[in-house]
Order: sequence, then C-alpha cells, then structure tokens
Amino acid sequence: MSQKSLDLVLVNPANRKQIYQSLSTNLSAIEPPVWAGLMATFVRNKGFSVQIVDACADELTADETAARVAELNPFLTAIVVYGHHPSGSTQVMPGAGSVCTAIKQQDPKQKVLLVGGHVAALPERSLREEDADFVAAGEGLYTMLELIEALKSGGTDLTKVRGLWYMDGDKVKVNRAAPLLMALEKEMPGIAWDLLPMEKYRAHNWHCFGDRDRQPYAALYTTLGCPFHCSYCCIQSPFKSGEEKLGYKKMINSYRFWSPQRVMEEIDLLVNKYGVKNLKISDEMFVLNPKHVLGICDGIIERGYDLNIWACARVDTIRDDMLDKLKRAGFNWMALGIENASQKVRDDVQKGYKQEEIHGTVNKIRNAGMYIISNYIIGLPEDDLETMEATLDLALDLKCDFISFYSGMAYPGSALYDKAVEEGLPLPESWTGYSQHGFDTMPLGTNYLSSAQVLEFRDKAFQVYYNNPGYLEMIARKFGQETVEQIRQMASHKLERKLLAKVSV
Repeated sequence: MSQKSLDLVLVNPANRKQIYQSLSTNLSAIEPPVWAGLMATFVRNKGFSVQIVDACADELTADETAARVAELNPFLTAIVVYGHHPSGSTQVMPGAGSVCTAIKQQDPKQKVLLVGGHVAALPERSLREEDADFVAAGEGLYTMLELIEALKSGGTDLTKVRGLWYMDGDKVKVNRAAPLLMALEKEMPGIAWDLLPMEKYRAHNWHCFGDRDRQPYAALYTTLGCPFHCSYCCIQSPFKSGEEKLGYKKMINSYRFWSPQRVMEEIDLLVNKYGVKNLKISDEMFVLNPKHVLGICDGIIERGYDLNIWACARVDTIRDDMLDKLKRAGFNWMALGIENASQKVRDDVQKGYKQEEIHGTVNKIRNAGMYIISNYIIGLPEDDLETMEATLDLALDLKCDFISFYSGMAYPGSALYDKAVEEGLPLPESWTGYSQHGFDTMPLGTNYLSSAQVLEFRDKAFQVYYNNPGYLEMIARKFGQETVEQIRQMASHKLERKLLAKVSV
C-alpha cells in the first residue's frame, strides 16, 4: 500500500434503491449529502485534507465504493449515516454496513468510523454489529477531528478522542462526550460544494410541478436541531450527548443558527457558480424565528434571484407577516407536518397545535400564492381505524398540492423507540424495515391495530388520494395536464410489501 497523503474520506453510502424501490428511478430526489459536506468544511478548516465519495449520486456499489476509498488511501474513512430528513438515518444503515464490510474486505487495515444520527442513538450496537473500527456517539465533528490526529500520531492512544466508541480486545470502550460545535460560522461556515458532483443532484418531482427543470438542485441547512419534542422524531439523537456536555437540561433541545448573511453567501455561491434554481432548506424547522427567516428572505429579494425553494414549517409557526416575503423570495412550497386529524392522537405524541389552526394555516399559505406539501402519519400510538379514516378525510378535504403519507415508526433515537424497547413491542428485524417505502417496511403497531393493518391503510390512503378526481382536477388547473400524467405515473408504482404479501393493496 502506498504512503498515505490524504487525511479523511467521507462516504455517503448508496441507498436509494433499497429505500424507494421503483420510485427511485425518476421520481425521488437525488440529494447532496449535506452533513458530509459540512463535515468536510469543518475538517478542512482545521488544516486537514479531505475528499467525499458520494456513492449515492455516483450509483456506486459497495465494492466500487470500497475500491474508490482504497485508491484515495486515507488515514480515516468516515461513513456518514445521515438521511435527508429526520427519519432517514436508520434506513441508510444497510448501505452503510455494506460499505463497511466491503472496505474491510479490500483493505483490513483501513480505519473506518461510523457517524450519524442512527449510530449516535445506538453506538454500542452499531460497533458490535458492523465492520467498523469506531463509532461517534454525538454529532461527530470533534470526534472525527481528534481521531484523525490520533491516527496520524500512530493511533496507539485513543483515550483522548472525545465521543469515541471502540473495541479494546473484546471489551467495548467509550470516551467522554464531545460538546456540540457552537461556533458554526467560524468553524463550519458552509458545505464543501467543490467536493461534490453538483451536476448529478435533482429535485423531487413535486418540487418542480408545472414543467420546471429539476436540475441544477441543492440543499442546505440554515439551522441545526429543533426546539420541539414530538415523540416520534429522532432529529436530536446526535446532539443529546453534546447538549449534556454543555450543561443543557434534559428536556431542552439545542437549536443553532447560521446568520442570514452567512446563509446568503452560501446561496450566492450556489446561484452564481453552480446555476442552482431549485433549493431545499433542509432544516427540520425553518419557519420559526422571524428575524432569521425574514433576514434570509430580504437577502434573496434584494438580489432578485429567481429561485424555486421549499422549506418546513409547523401549523402553528407561520406568522402573517412572513408570508408575503417568503413568496417574494421564491419559497414556492411549504411543507407542513399536519400528521393526524385527531387532536387526541396528536397530543399523545406532543404535536401540540389546535385543531382550528389547520385550515387557517393552509388557507393563509394558499392565499399568499404558495403550494403546500402536507405530511401525515398513519398509525401513531392512539390511532385506530376511525382516526386513520379521519386523517384521510382531512387530507382529501384540504386537498394540498402534494402529500406524504408516512407510517408510524419507532425510529432509534426517538421517544417512541425507547418506549417500544421498554415494553417489548415488535420492531423491524432489519434496518431496511424502517424505510417508509421499502419491501420489508414494518411500522409500529398502534394501541389498537397491528403493523400490517397500519401499513395496509397507509398504502390504500396513498392510492385513494392520488387517484381522487377532485385532486387531479385541481392539479390540472394549477400545473397542467402533463403534471396530472406525472402523478398518475407515480400512483401506478405499487410498492411490494413483505408484510402485506397476502393482502391486496
């Protein structure tokens, strides 16, 4: 093996086919690996050399990914187990595990670190089950940096690498926790776009309804974390150990910002160097802090950029004084987590907005000229057939421009997962079972219904909504008949489900 000249390779493992089945061909987005890009910037700013292998965008097999890593021959390979939404980390694990194994088969001496939301939630299990040398217990930034330094110094003393889990013989070792990175703008100001295959990323089909080109496309964070405590969400799992290290109380979530000025520098680069028109704000909760949101809107409006942006909001976080500027800045789509029609079901998972706010918020967004993608969860703990039917009825009544029906899932790192483990509830046998669109998807059963009943209803609701004549007529008026045909094509993809093998869906 040649002498090492590269410090770090960050790998975004391939996963789209496993996660989306036939939907991955031309309907789903090809997302830039935002966390890998941020990590690359952080490490590079500390004086270390880094490359990114985006196996997902380059459609590399595990063996091809391992071969590329072997060519680069770094001191450390970090496999980044982050998805593009909070629920996306666990379903990345099969791809990540395959790459770990392939790297070790090609070069047993190559040091491999797993980092990301899923492994931060289950560090010991990840270390024991996967062919990795190390696991990062927190968000991984300081762990990665200190591990590179330790390996370059001979790798004999790992005890000072904060946030690191590793094996010492047959014993599991864990070091003291690493804090969160608080100086975002100084130490991790943006994404290392120059290390990514920018020409390969594309927006979701719905993001570009109305015959918009889906490329060029990019995604970025303007904040990290979420102050809310929905029990089905696992977004804070990589941040909790770092929060504790900084003295946060257990029920307080961190919520960190890049300034509007710094965000605009990133958008300037994307627009002027890469020609980006379609942009996703990846924040779990973007529309929250008015000063932050309006500062970014003002920056985009002042520059006159013609952008097609989507971002997430809660039903109860959109203020009237934000709407006009959001639309003028190019926020054509708002993603709303409506989740469920039942106040009782929502309250049980700490999704605490009022029933009357739903229609009011949807109407306000529409009146501002924006489109809505609404998200619903079928099969939360207090759901039964009646409440799930009510959720489908609400979706049909609101008639949002696009919707996602998710199954209730106990993701590692969420309060629902902890409760399911404590009570011995059935969970998926493999990590692919946590994918919403996978073959072996297995939702969490409710207090009244089985996993199979939940999944059967979810798949039925998808077909009912997207084949509804009233919905299709609205889409034809807004976007044209070609978009209607796109939706019909999408609805024609019937997902194969192991759990429903004997059920017609």
